[in-house]
Amino acid sequence: MSGVGRALPAFTLRGWSRGDIADPYPVYRRFREVAPVQRADPDGGGPATYYVFSHPGVATVLTSRHCGRSPLPSGPGTAADGLVPGRFATLRDLVDNWLVFLDPPRHTRVRSLLATEFSPAVAAGLRPRIEMIAGDLIAQLRRRSVVDVVAEFAAPLPILVISELLGVAAERREWLRAASTALQEASSSRAAARDDAHDVADAAARRLSEFFAEQLDARRREPGPDLISLLALAQARDAAQRNRAQGETALSDTEIIATCVHLLTAGHETTTNLLAKSVLALLANPDALDELRSDPTLLPGAVDELVRYDSPVQAVSRWVHRDLQVDRHRVPAGSKVVALLGSANRDPARWSDPDRLDLHRPPGPHVGFGMGIHYCLGASLARAEAEIGLRSLLDLLPDVTATPGPVDYADDMIFHGPSRLTVALSA
Repeated sequence: MSGVGRALPAFTLRGWSRGDIADPYPVYRRFREVAPVQRADPDGGGPATYYVFSHPGVATVLTSRHCGRSPLPSGPGTAADGLVPGRFATLRDLVDNWLVFLDPPRHTRVRSLLATEFSPAVAAGLRPRIEMIAGDLIAQLRRRSVVDVVAEFAAPLPILVISELLGVAAERREWLRAASTALQEASSSRAAARDDAHDVADAAARRLSEFFAEQLDARRREPGPDLISLLALAQARDAAQRNRAQGETALSDTEIIATCVHLLTAGHETTTNLLAKSVLALLANPDALDELRSDPTLLPGAVDELVRYDSPVQAVSRWVHRDLQVDRHRVPAGSKVVALLGSANRDPARWSDPDRLDLHRPPGPHVGFGMGIHYCLGASLARAEAEIGLRSLLDLLPDVTATPGPVDYADDMIFHGPSRLTVALSA
């Protein structure tokens, strides 16, 4: 591992230029070619961080049983360590109960229980409502001459769909979106940009936890056809059937509430980014746009290619619990490792001509939805939203031109996407 990355400056996910945030792939390419695994020493001591850029290396990190979300496989450390300062108790409790931050055996138990109620069949059952929501949003866009695709379509669509999934009343949906956005201020890329980020996120965590606790109590009194009701009913059923000698199997109230918050925060922002970046990619590739318009049956495969081409989540982190070989480099136990999903999805060792958007590209294991035990539980819903959303937008795209000037991107190299995307519609 010694000497890796000497020809390049130390890699970091912070402090990128506006141009590099909008197009990070040339940066990834330079590191992938020269230093596919790069070690960075943290300021003030502590464990080293290893950045992994190649597809084989990222796949190793995501699938290895020796990599986890917590610093140690056992002991006092949790996933919130290093992410949330200890004084923000509500935010820490939420993060420590999000499925994406759990390690086995608890991850295995919680995921198996959630997967039963939040299955691909549930996502399929939502498709008619997704189509109606998308259609209503498109009808409003037709009345405009200039449209912000993010604010007026890509952001409201997933928050409305997730609210539908959770059975949240329509009048609370704007409030939920605002609270969810505030919670995301604690993400590692954004927290560095403002001094009060964790205060804002902790306050949002408190409001959201209280809201979903009330929703859970209401569903116990009067169940409905929504995910919160399904989780409450499953909890009661599993608790009644539990063999105490086998330990706890039912989801706790804390786990249900944390799951609702996580679906809200992670599910809406990633799909927003996917939709917005798909519009950018199609406008920049008019031949692909024409193909989709003439043959909408290409859309399911196109969604996966668009995820590969410009991933809505660019990086995820793990902790190494035992010495690991990553792309022929030794990463020692106790290290933090950051898998660059966006870089892996453009690795020419895995795909030919990876910087080209190819709607006919043979399917392959892109890592846009993760890999291994933490493969995105909501991938089926995200695919349905993207497919239906893009099909609805195709009616507008022939009449759309990008407004002059660069596209504004959020200052975030993890949850990656435009913060604003204005287009002009012809009369």
